[in-house]
Amino acid sequence: MLKISLLARDNNSEPKSLDDGSKSLSESSSSITSESVRPEEEANGLSIMQTLIHLLKCNIGTGLLGLPLAMKNAGLLVGPFSLLAIGILTVHCMVILLNCAHRLSQRLQKTFVNYGEAMMYSLETCPNAWLRTHSVWGRYTVSFLLIITQLGFCSVYFMFMADNLQQMVEEAYVTSNTCQPRKILVLTPTLDIRFYMLTILPFLILLVFIQSLRVLSVFSTLASITTLGSMALIFEYIVQEIPDPRNLPLMANWKTFLLFFGTAIFTFEGVGMVLSLKNQMKHPQQFSFVLYLGMSLVIILYICLGTLGYMKFGSNTQASITLNLPNCWLYQSVKLMYSIGIFFTYALQFHVPAETIIPIVISQVSESWVLFADLSVRTALVCLTCVSAILIPRLDLVISLVGSVSSSALALIIPPLLELITFYPEDMSCVTIAKDIIISILGLLGCVFGTYQALYELIQPINYSIANSTAVYA
Repeated sequence: MLKISLLARDNNSEPKSLDDGSKSLSESSSSITSESVRPEEEANGLSIMQTLIHLLKCNIGTGLLGLPLAMKNAGLLVGPFSLLAIGILTVHCMVILLNCAHRLSQRLQKTFVNYGEAMMYSLETCPNAWLRTHSVWGRYTVSFLLIITQLGFCSVYFMFMADNLQQMVEEAYVTSNTCQPRKILVLTPTLDIRFYMLTILPFLILLVFIQSLRVLSVFSTLASITTLGSMALIFEYIVQEIPDPRNLPLMANWKTFLLFFGTAIFTFEGVGMVLSLKNQMKHPQQFSFVLYLGMSLVIILYICLGTLGYMKFGSNTQASITLNLPNCWLYQSVKLMYSIGIFFTYALQFHVPAETIIPIVISQVSESWVLFADLSVRTALVCLTCVSAILIPRLDLVISLVGSVSSSALALIIPPLLELITFYPEDMSCVTIAKDIIISILGLLGCVFGTYQALYELIQPINYSIANSTAVYA
C-alpha cells in the first residue's frame, strides 16, 4: 500500500514559490493522489478487499446512525423510497465522476486526474471563453467544497463521540445488567458536553499526526470490526418487539423532509474519496466492481437501519440511534465500540483537507520549519473542527446542514455539470443532457431549501440544558 509523504509534494519538483499563485492549490489538492503515486509503487497498491474496506468506512459513519431520525422527518413510506432514490443518484454521479476523470486523463495523457483537476481541465475545453479563462476557479471551488465537507464530517464526529461519551459517563451509576427499553427521564448532566469534546481533542490531534496510509489501513480495519460488531448488536435489538407501525405517519411535513434530504446526502460520505481510492488500487480497472458492490451493501444497510430504527423507537427517535439503546452494559459497549470506530475514521476523513492545505503552507517556509508547519496545520484543523462542534452542539441539525450545503454540491450538482462540459463536444444525446440537467436542478433545490431549513432550526431558541440532557432508564 502506498504512503503519503510528509511533505505531500512531488519528489521531482522544487518547493513552490509565491509566484506559483494559480498552481499552488491545484498541485496540493492532488498530493494525496496523483503526486503520491509513482509507477514503481503500483505493485504495492490497495487490493480489492482493502479498497472495499476503505469505501465502506468512508460511507459508514455517524450519518448512518442518524437515519432513523431522518426517516421520522420524511415518513415511514416516503423515507425508504426517497433514500433509495438518493442512493441510486449518488452512485450514478460517482460513476459520472469516474468516467469524466478517465476521459480527461486520456485526452491529456495523464495517469490520474482528481476531482478538482477534472473540473478545471473540462472548463479549459468548454465553448464559453469566460469559463475557459477562469477554469482554475473550478478547481478552487471543488477543493473548497471538499475541505468544508470533510471538516464538517470531522466536526460531526466530535459531537457524536461527545454525546455518547457523556451518556455513558452520566448513566454509569444506573447502568444495569438487565437490558430493558429505555424510558425518558431528563437528567441534567453533571459535566457540560463541551468538556467531553475537549477531552477527546488531544487524542485526535495525536491520531492525525499519522500520515502513512498503511498504518491508517490498520486503523480502518479496526474501525470496521468495531463498527460491524456495533451494527450487529443494534440490529439484534431493533428487530425485537417492533411496535405496530400503523401509528406512524407515512409522509411527514415538507419542512422536516428538507432536513431528511440533508441527512441522507450527508450519509453518503465517500464521494470525495472515490477517485483517490481508484488511483490507489493495484488494479484500478476493477474499481467499478468494488464501487457497485460496496455501495449496494451501503444502501441496503441504510434503508434497513433507518426504517427499522424508526419503527422501533417512533416519536422518541433521537439524533443518533445509539442514544435510544437500553441503559445496560451490553448496549453501553455498543456506544463505546462505535465511538472507537468513528475515532479512527476521523483520520481517514481528515486526509483530504489536510493534504490539500498543508502543501500550500509548507511551500512558504524553509526546510527547517517544514515539520513544525506540517504538525501545526494539522493541530489547527483538528481544533477548528472541535471549536465548530462546541459552538453548534446540535448533532442532527449540523448533519443536515453539512449535507445540504456542501455534500449535495459534490455528490449531485457538480458531477452532472462536469459530464455536460466534458462530453458535450462528443455529441451527447438529448436524453443524457436532460438527465444531467434534472439531477443538477434537484441537487440545487435540495441544497437551497435544505440549507434554509437547517439554519432556521438552528436559530430557534432552545433550552440548552434540556437539548443536551441525558435520557436515562429509570
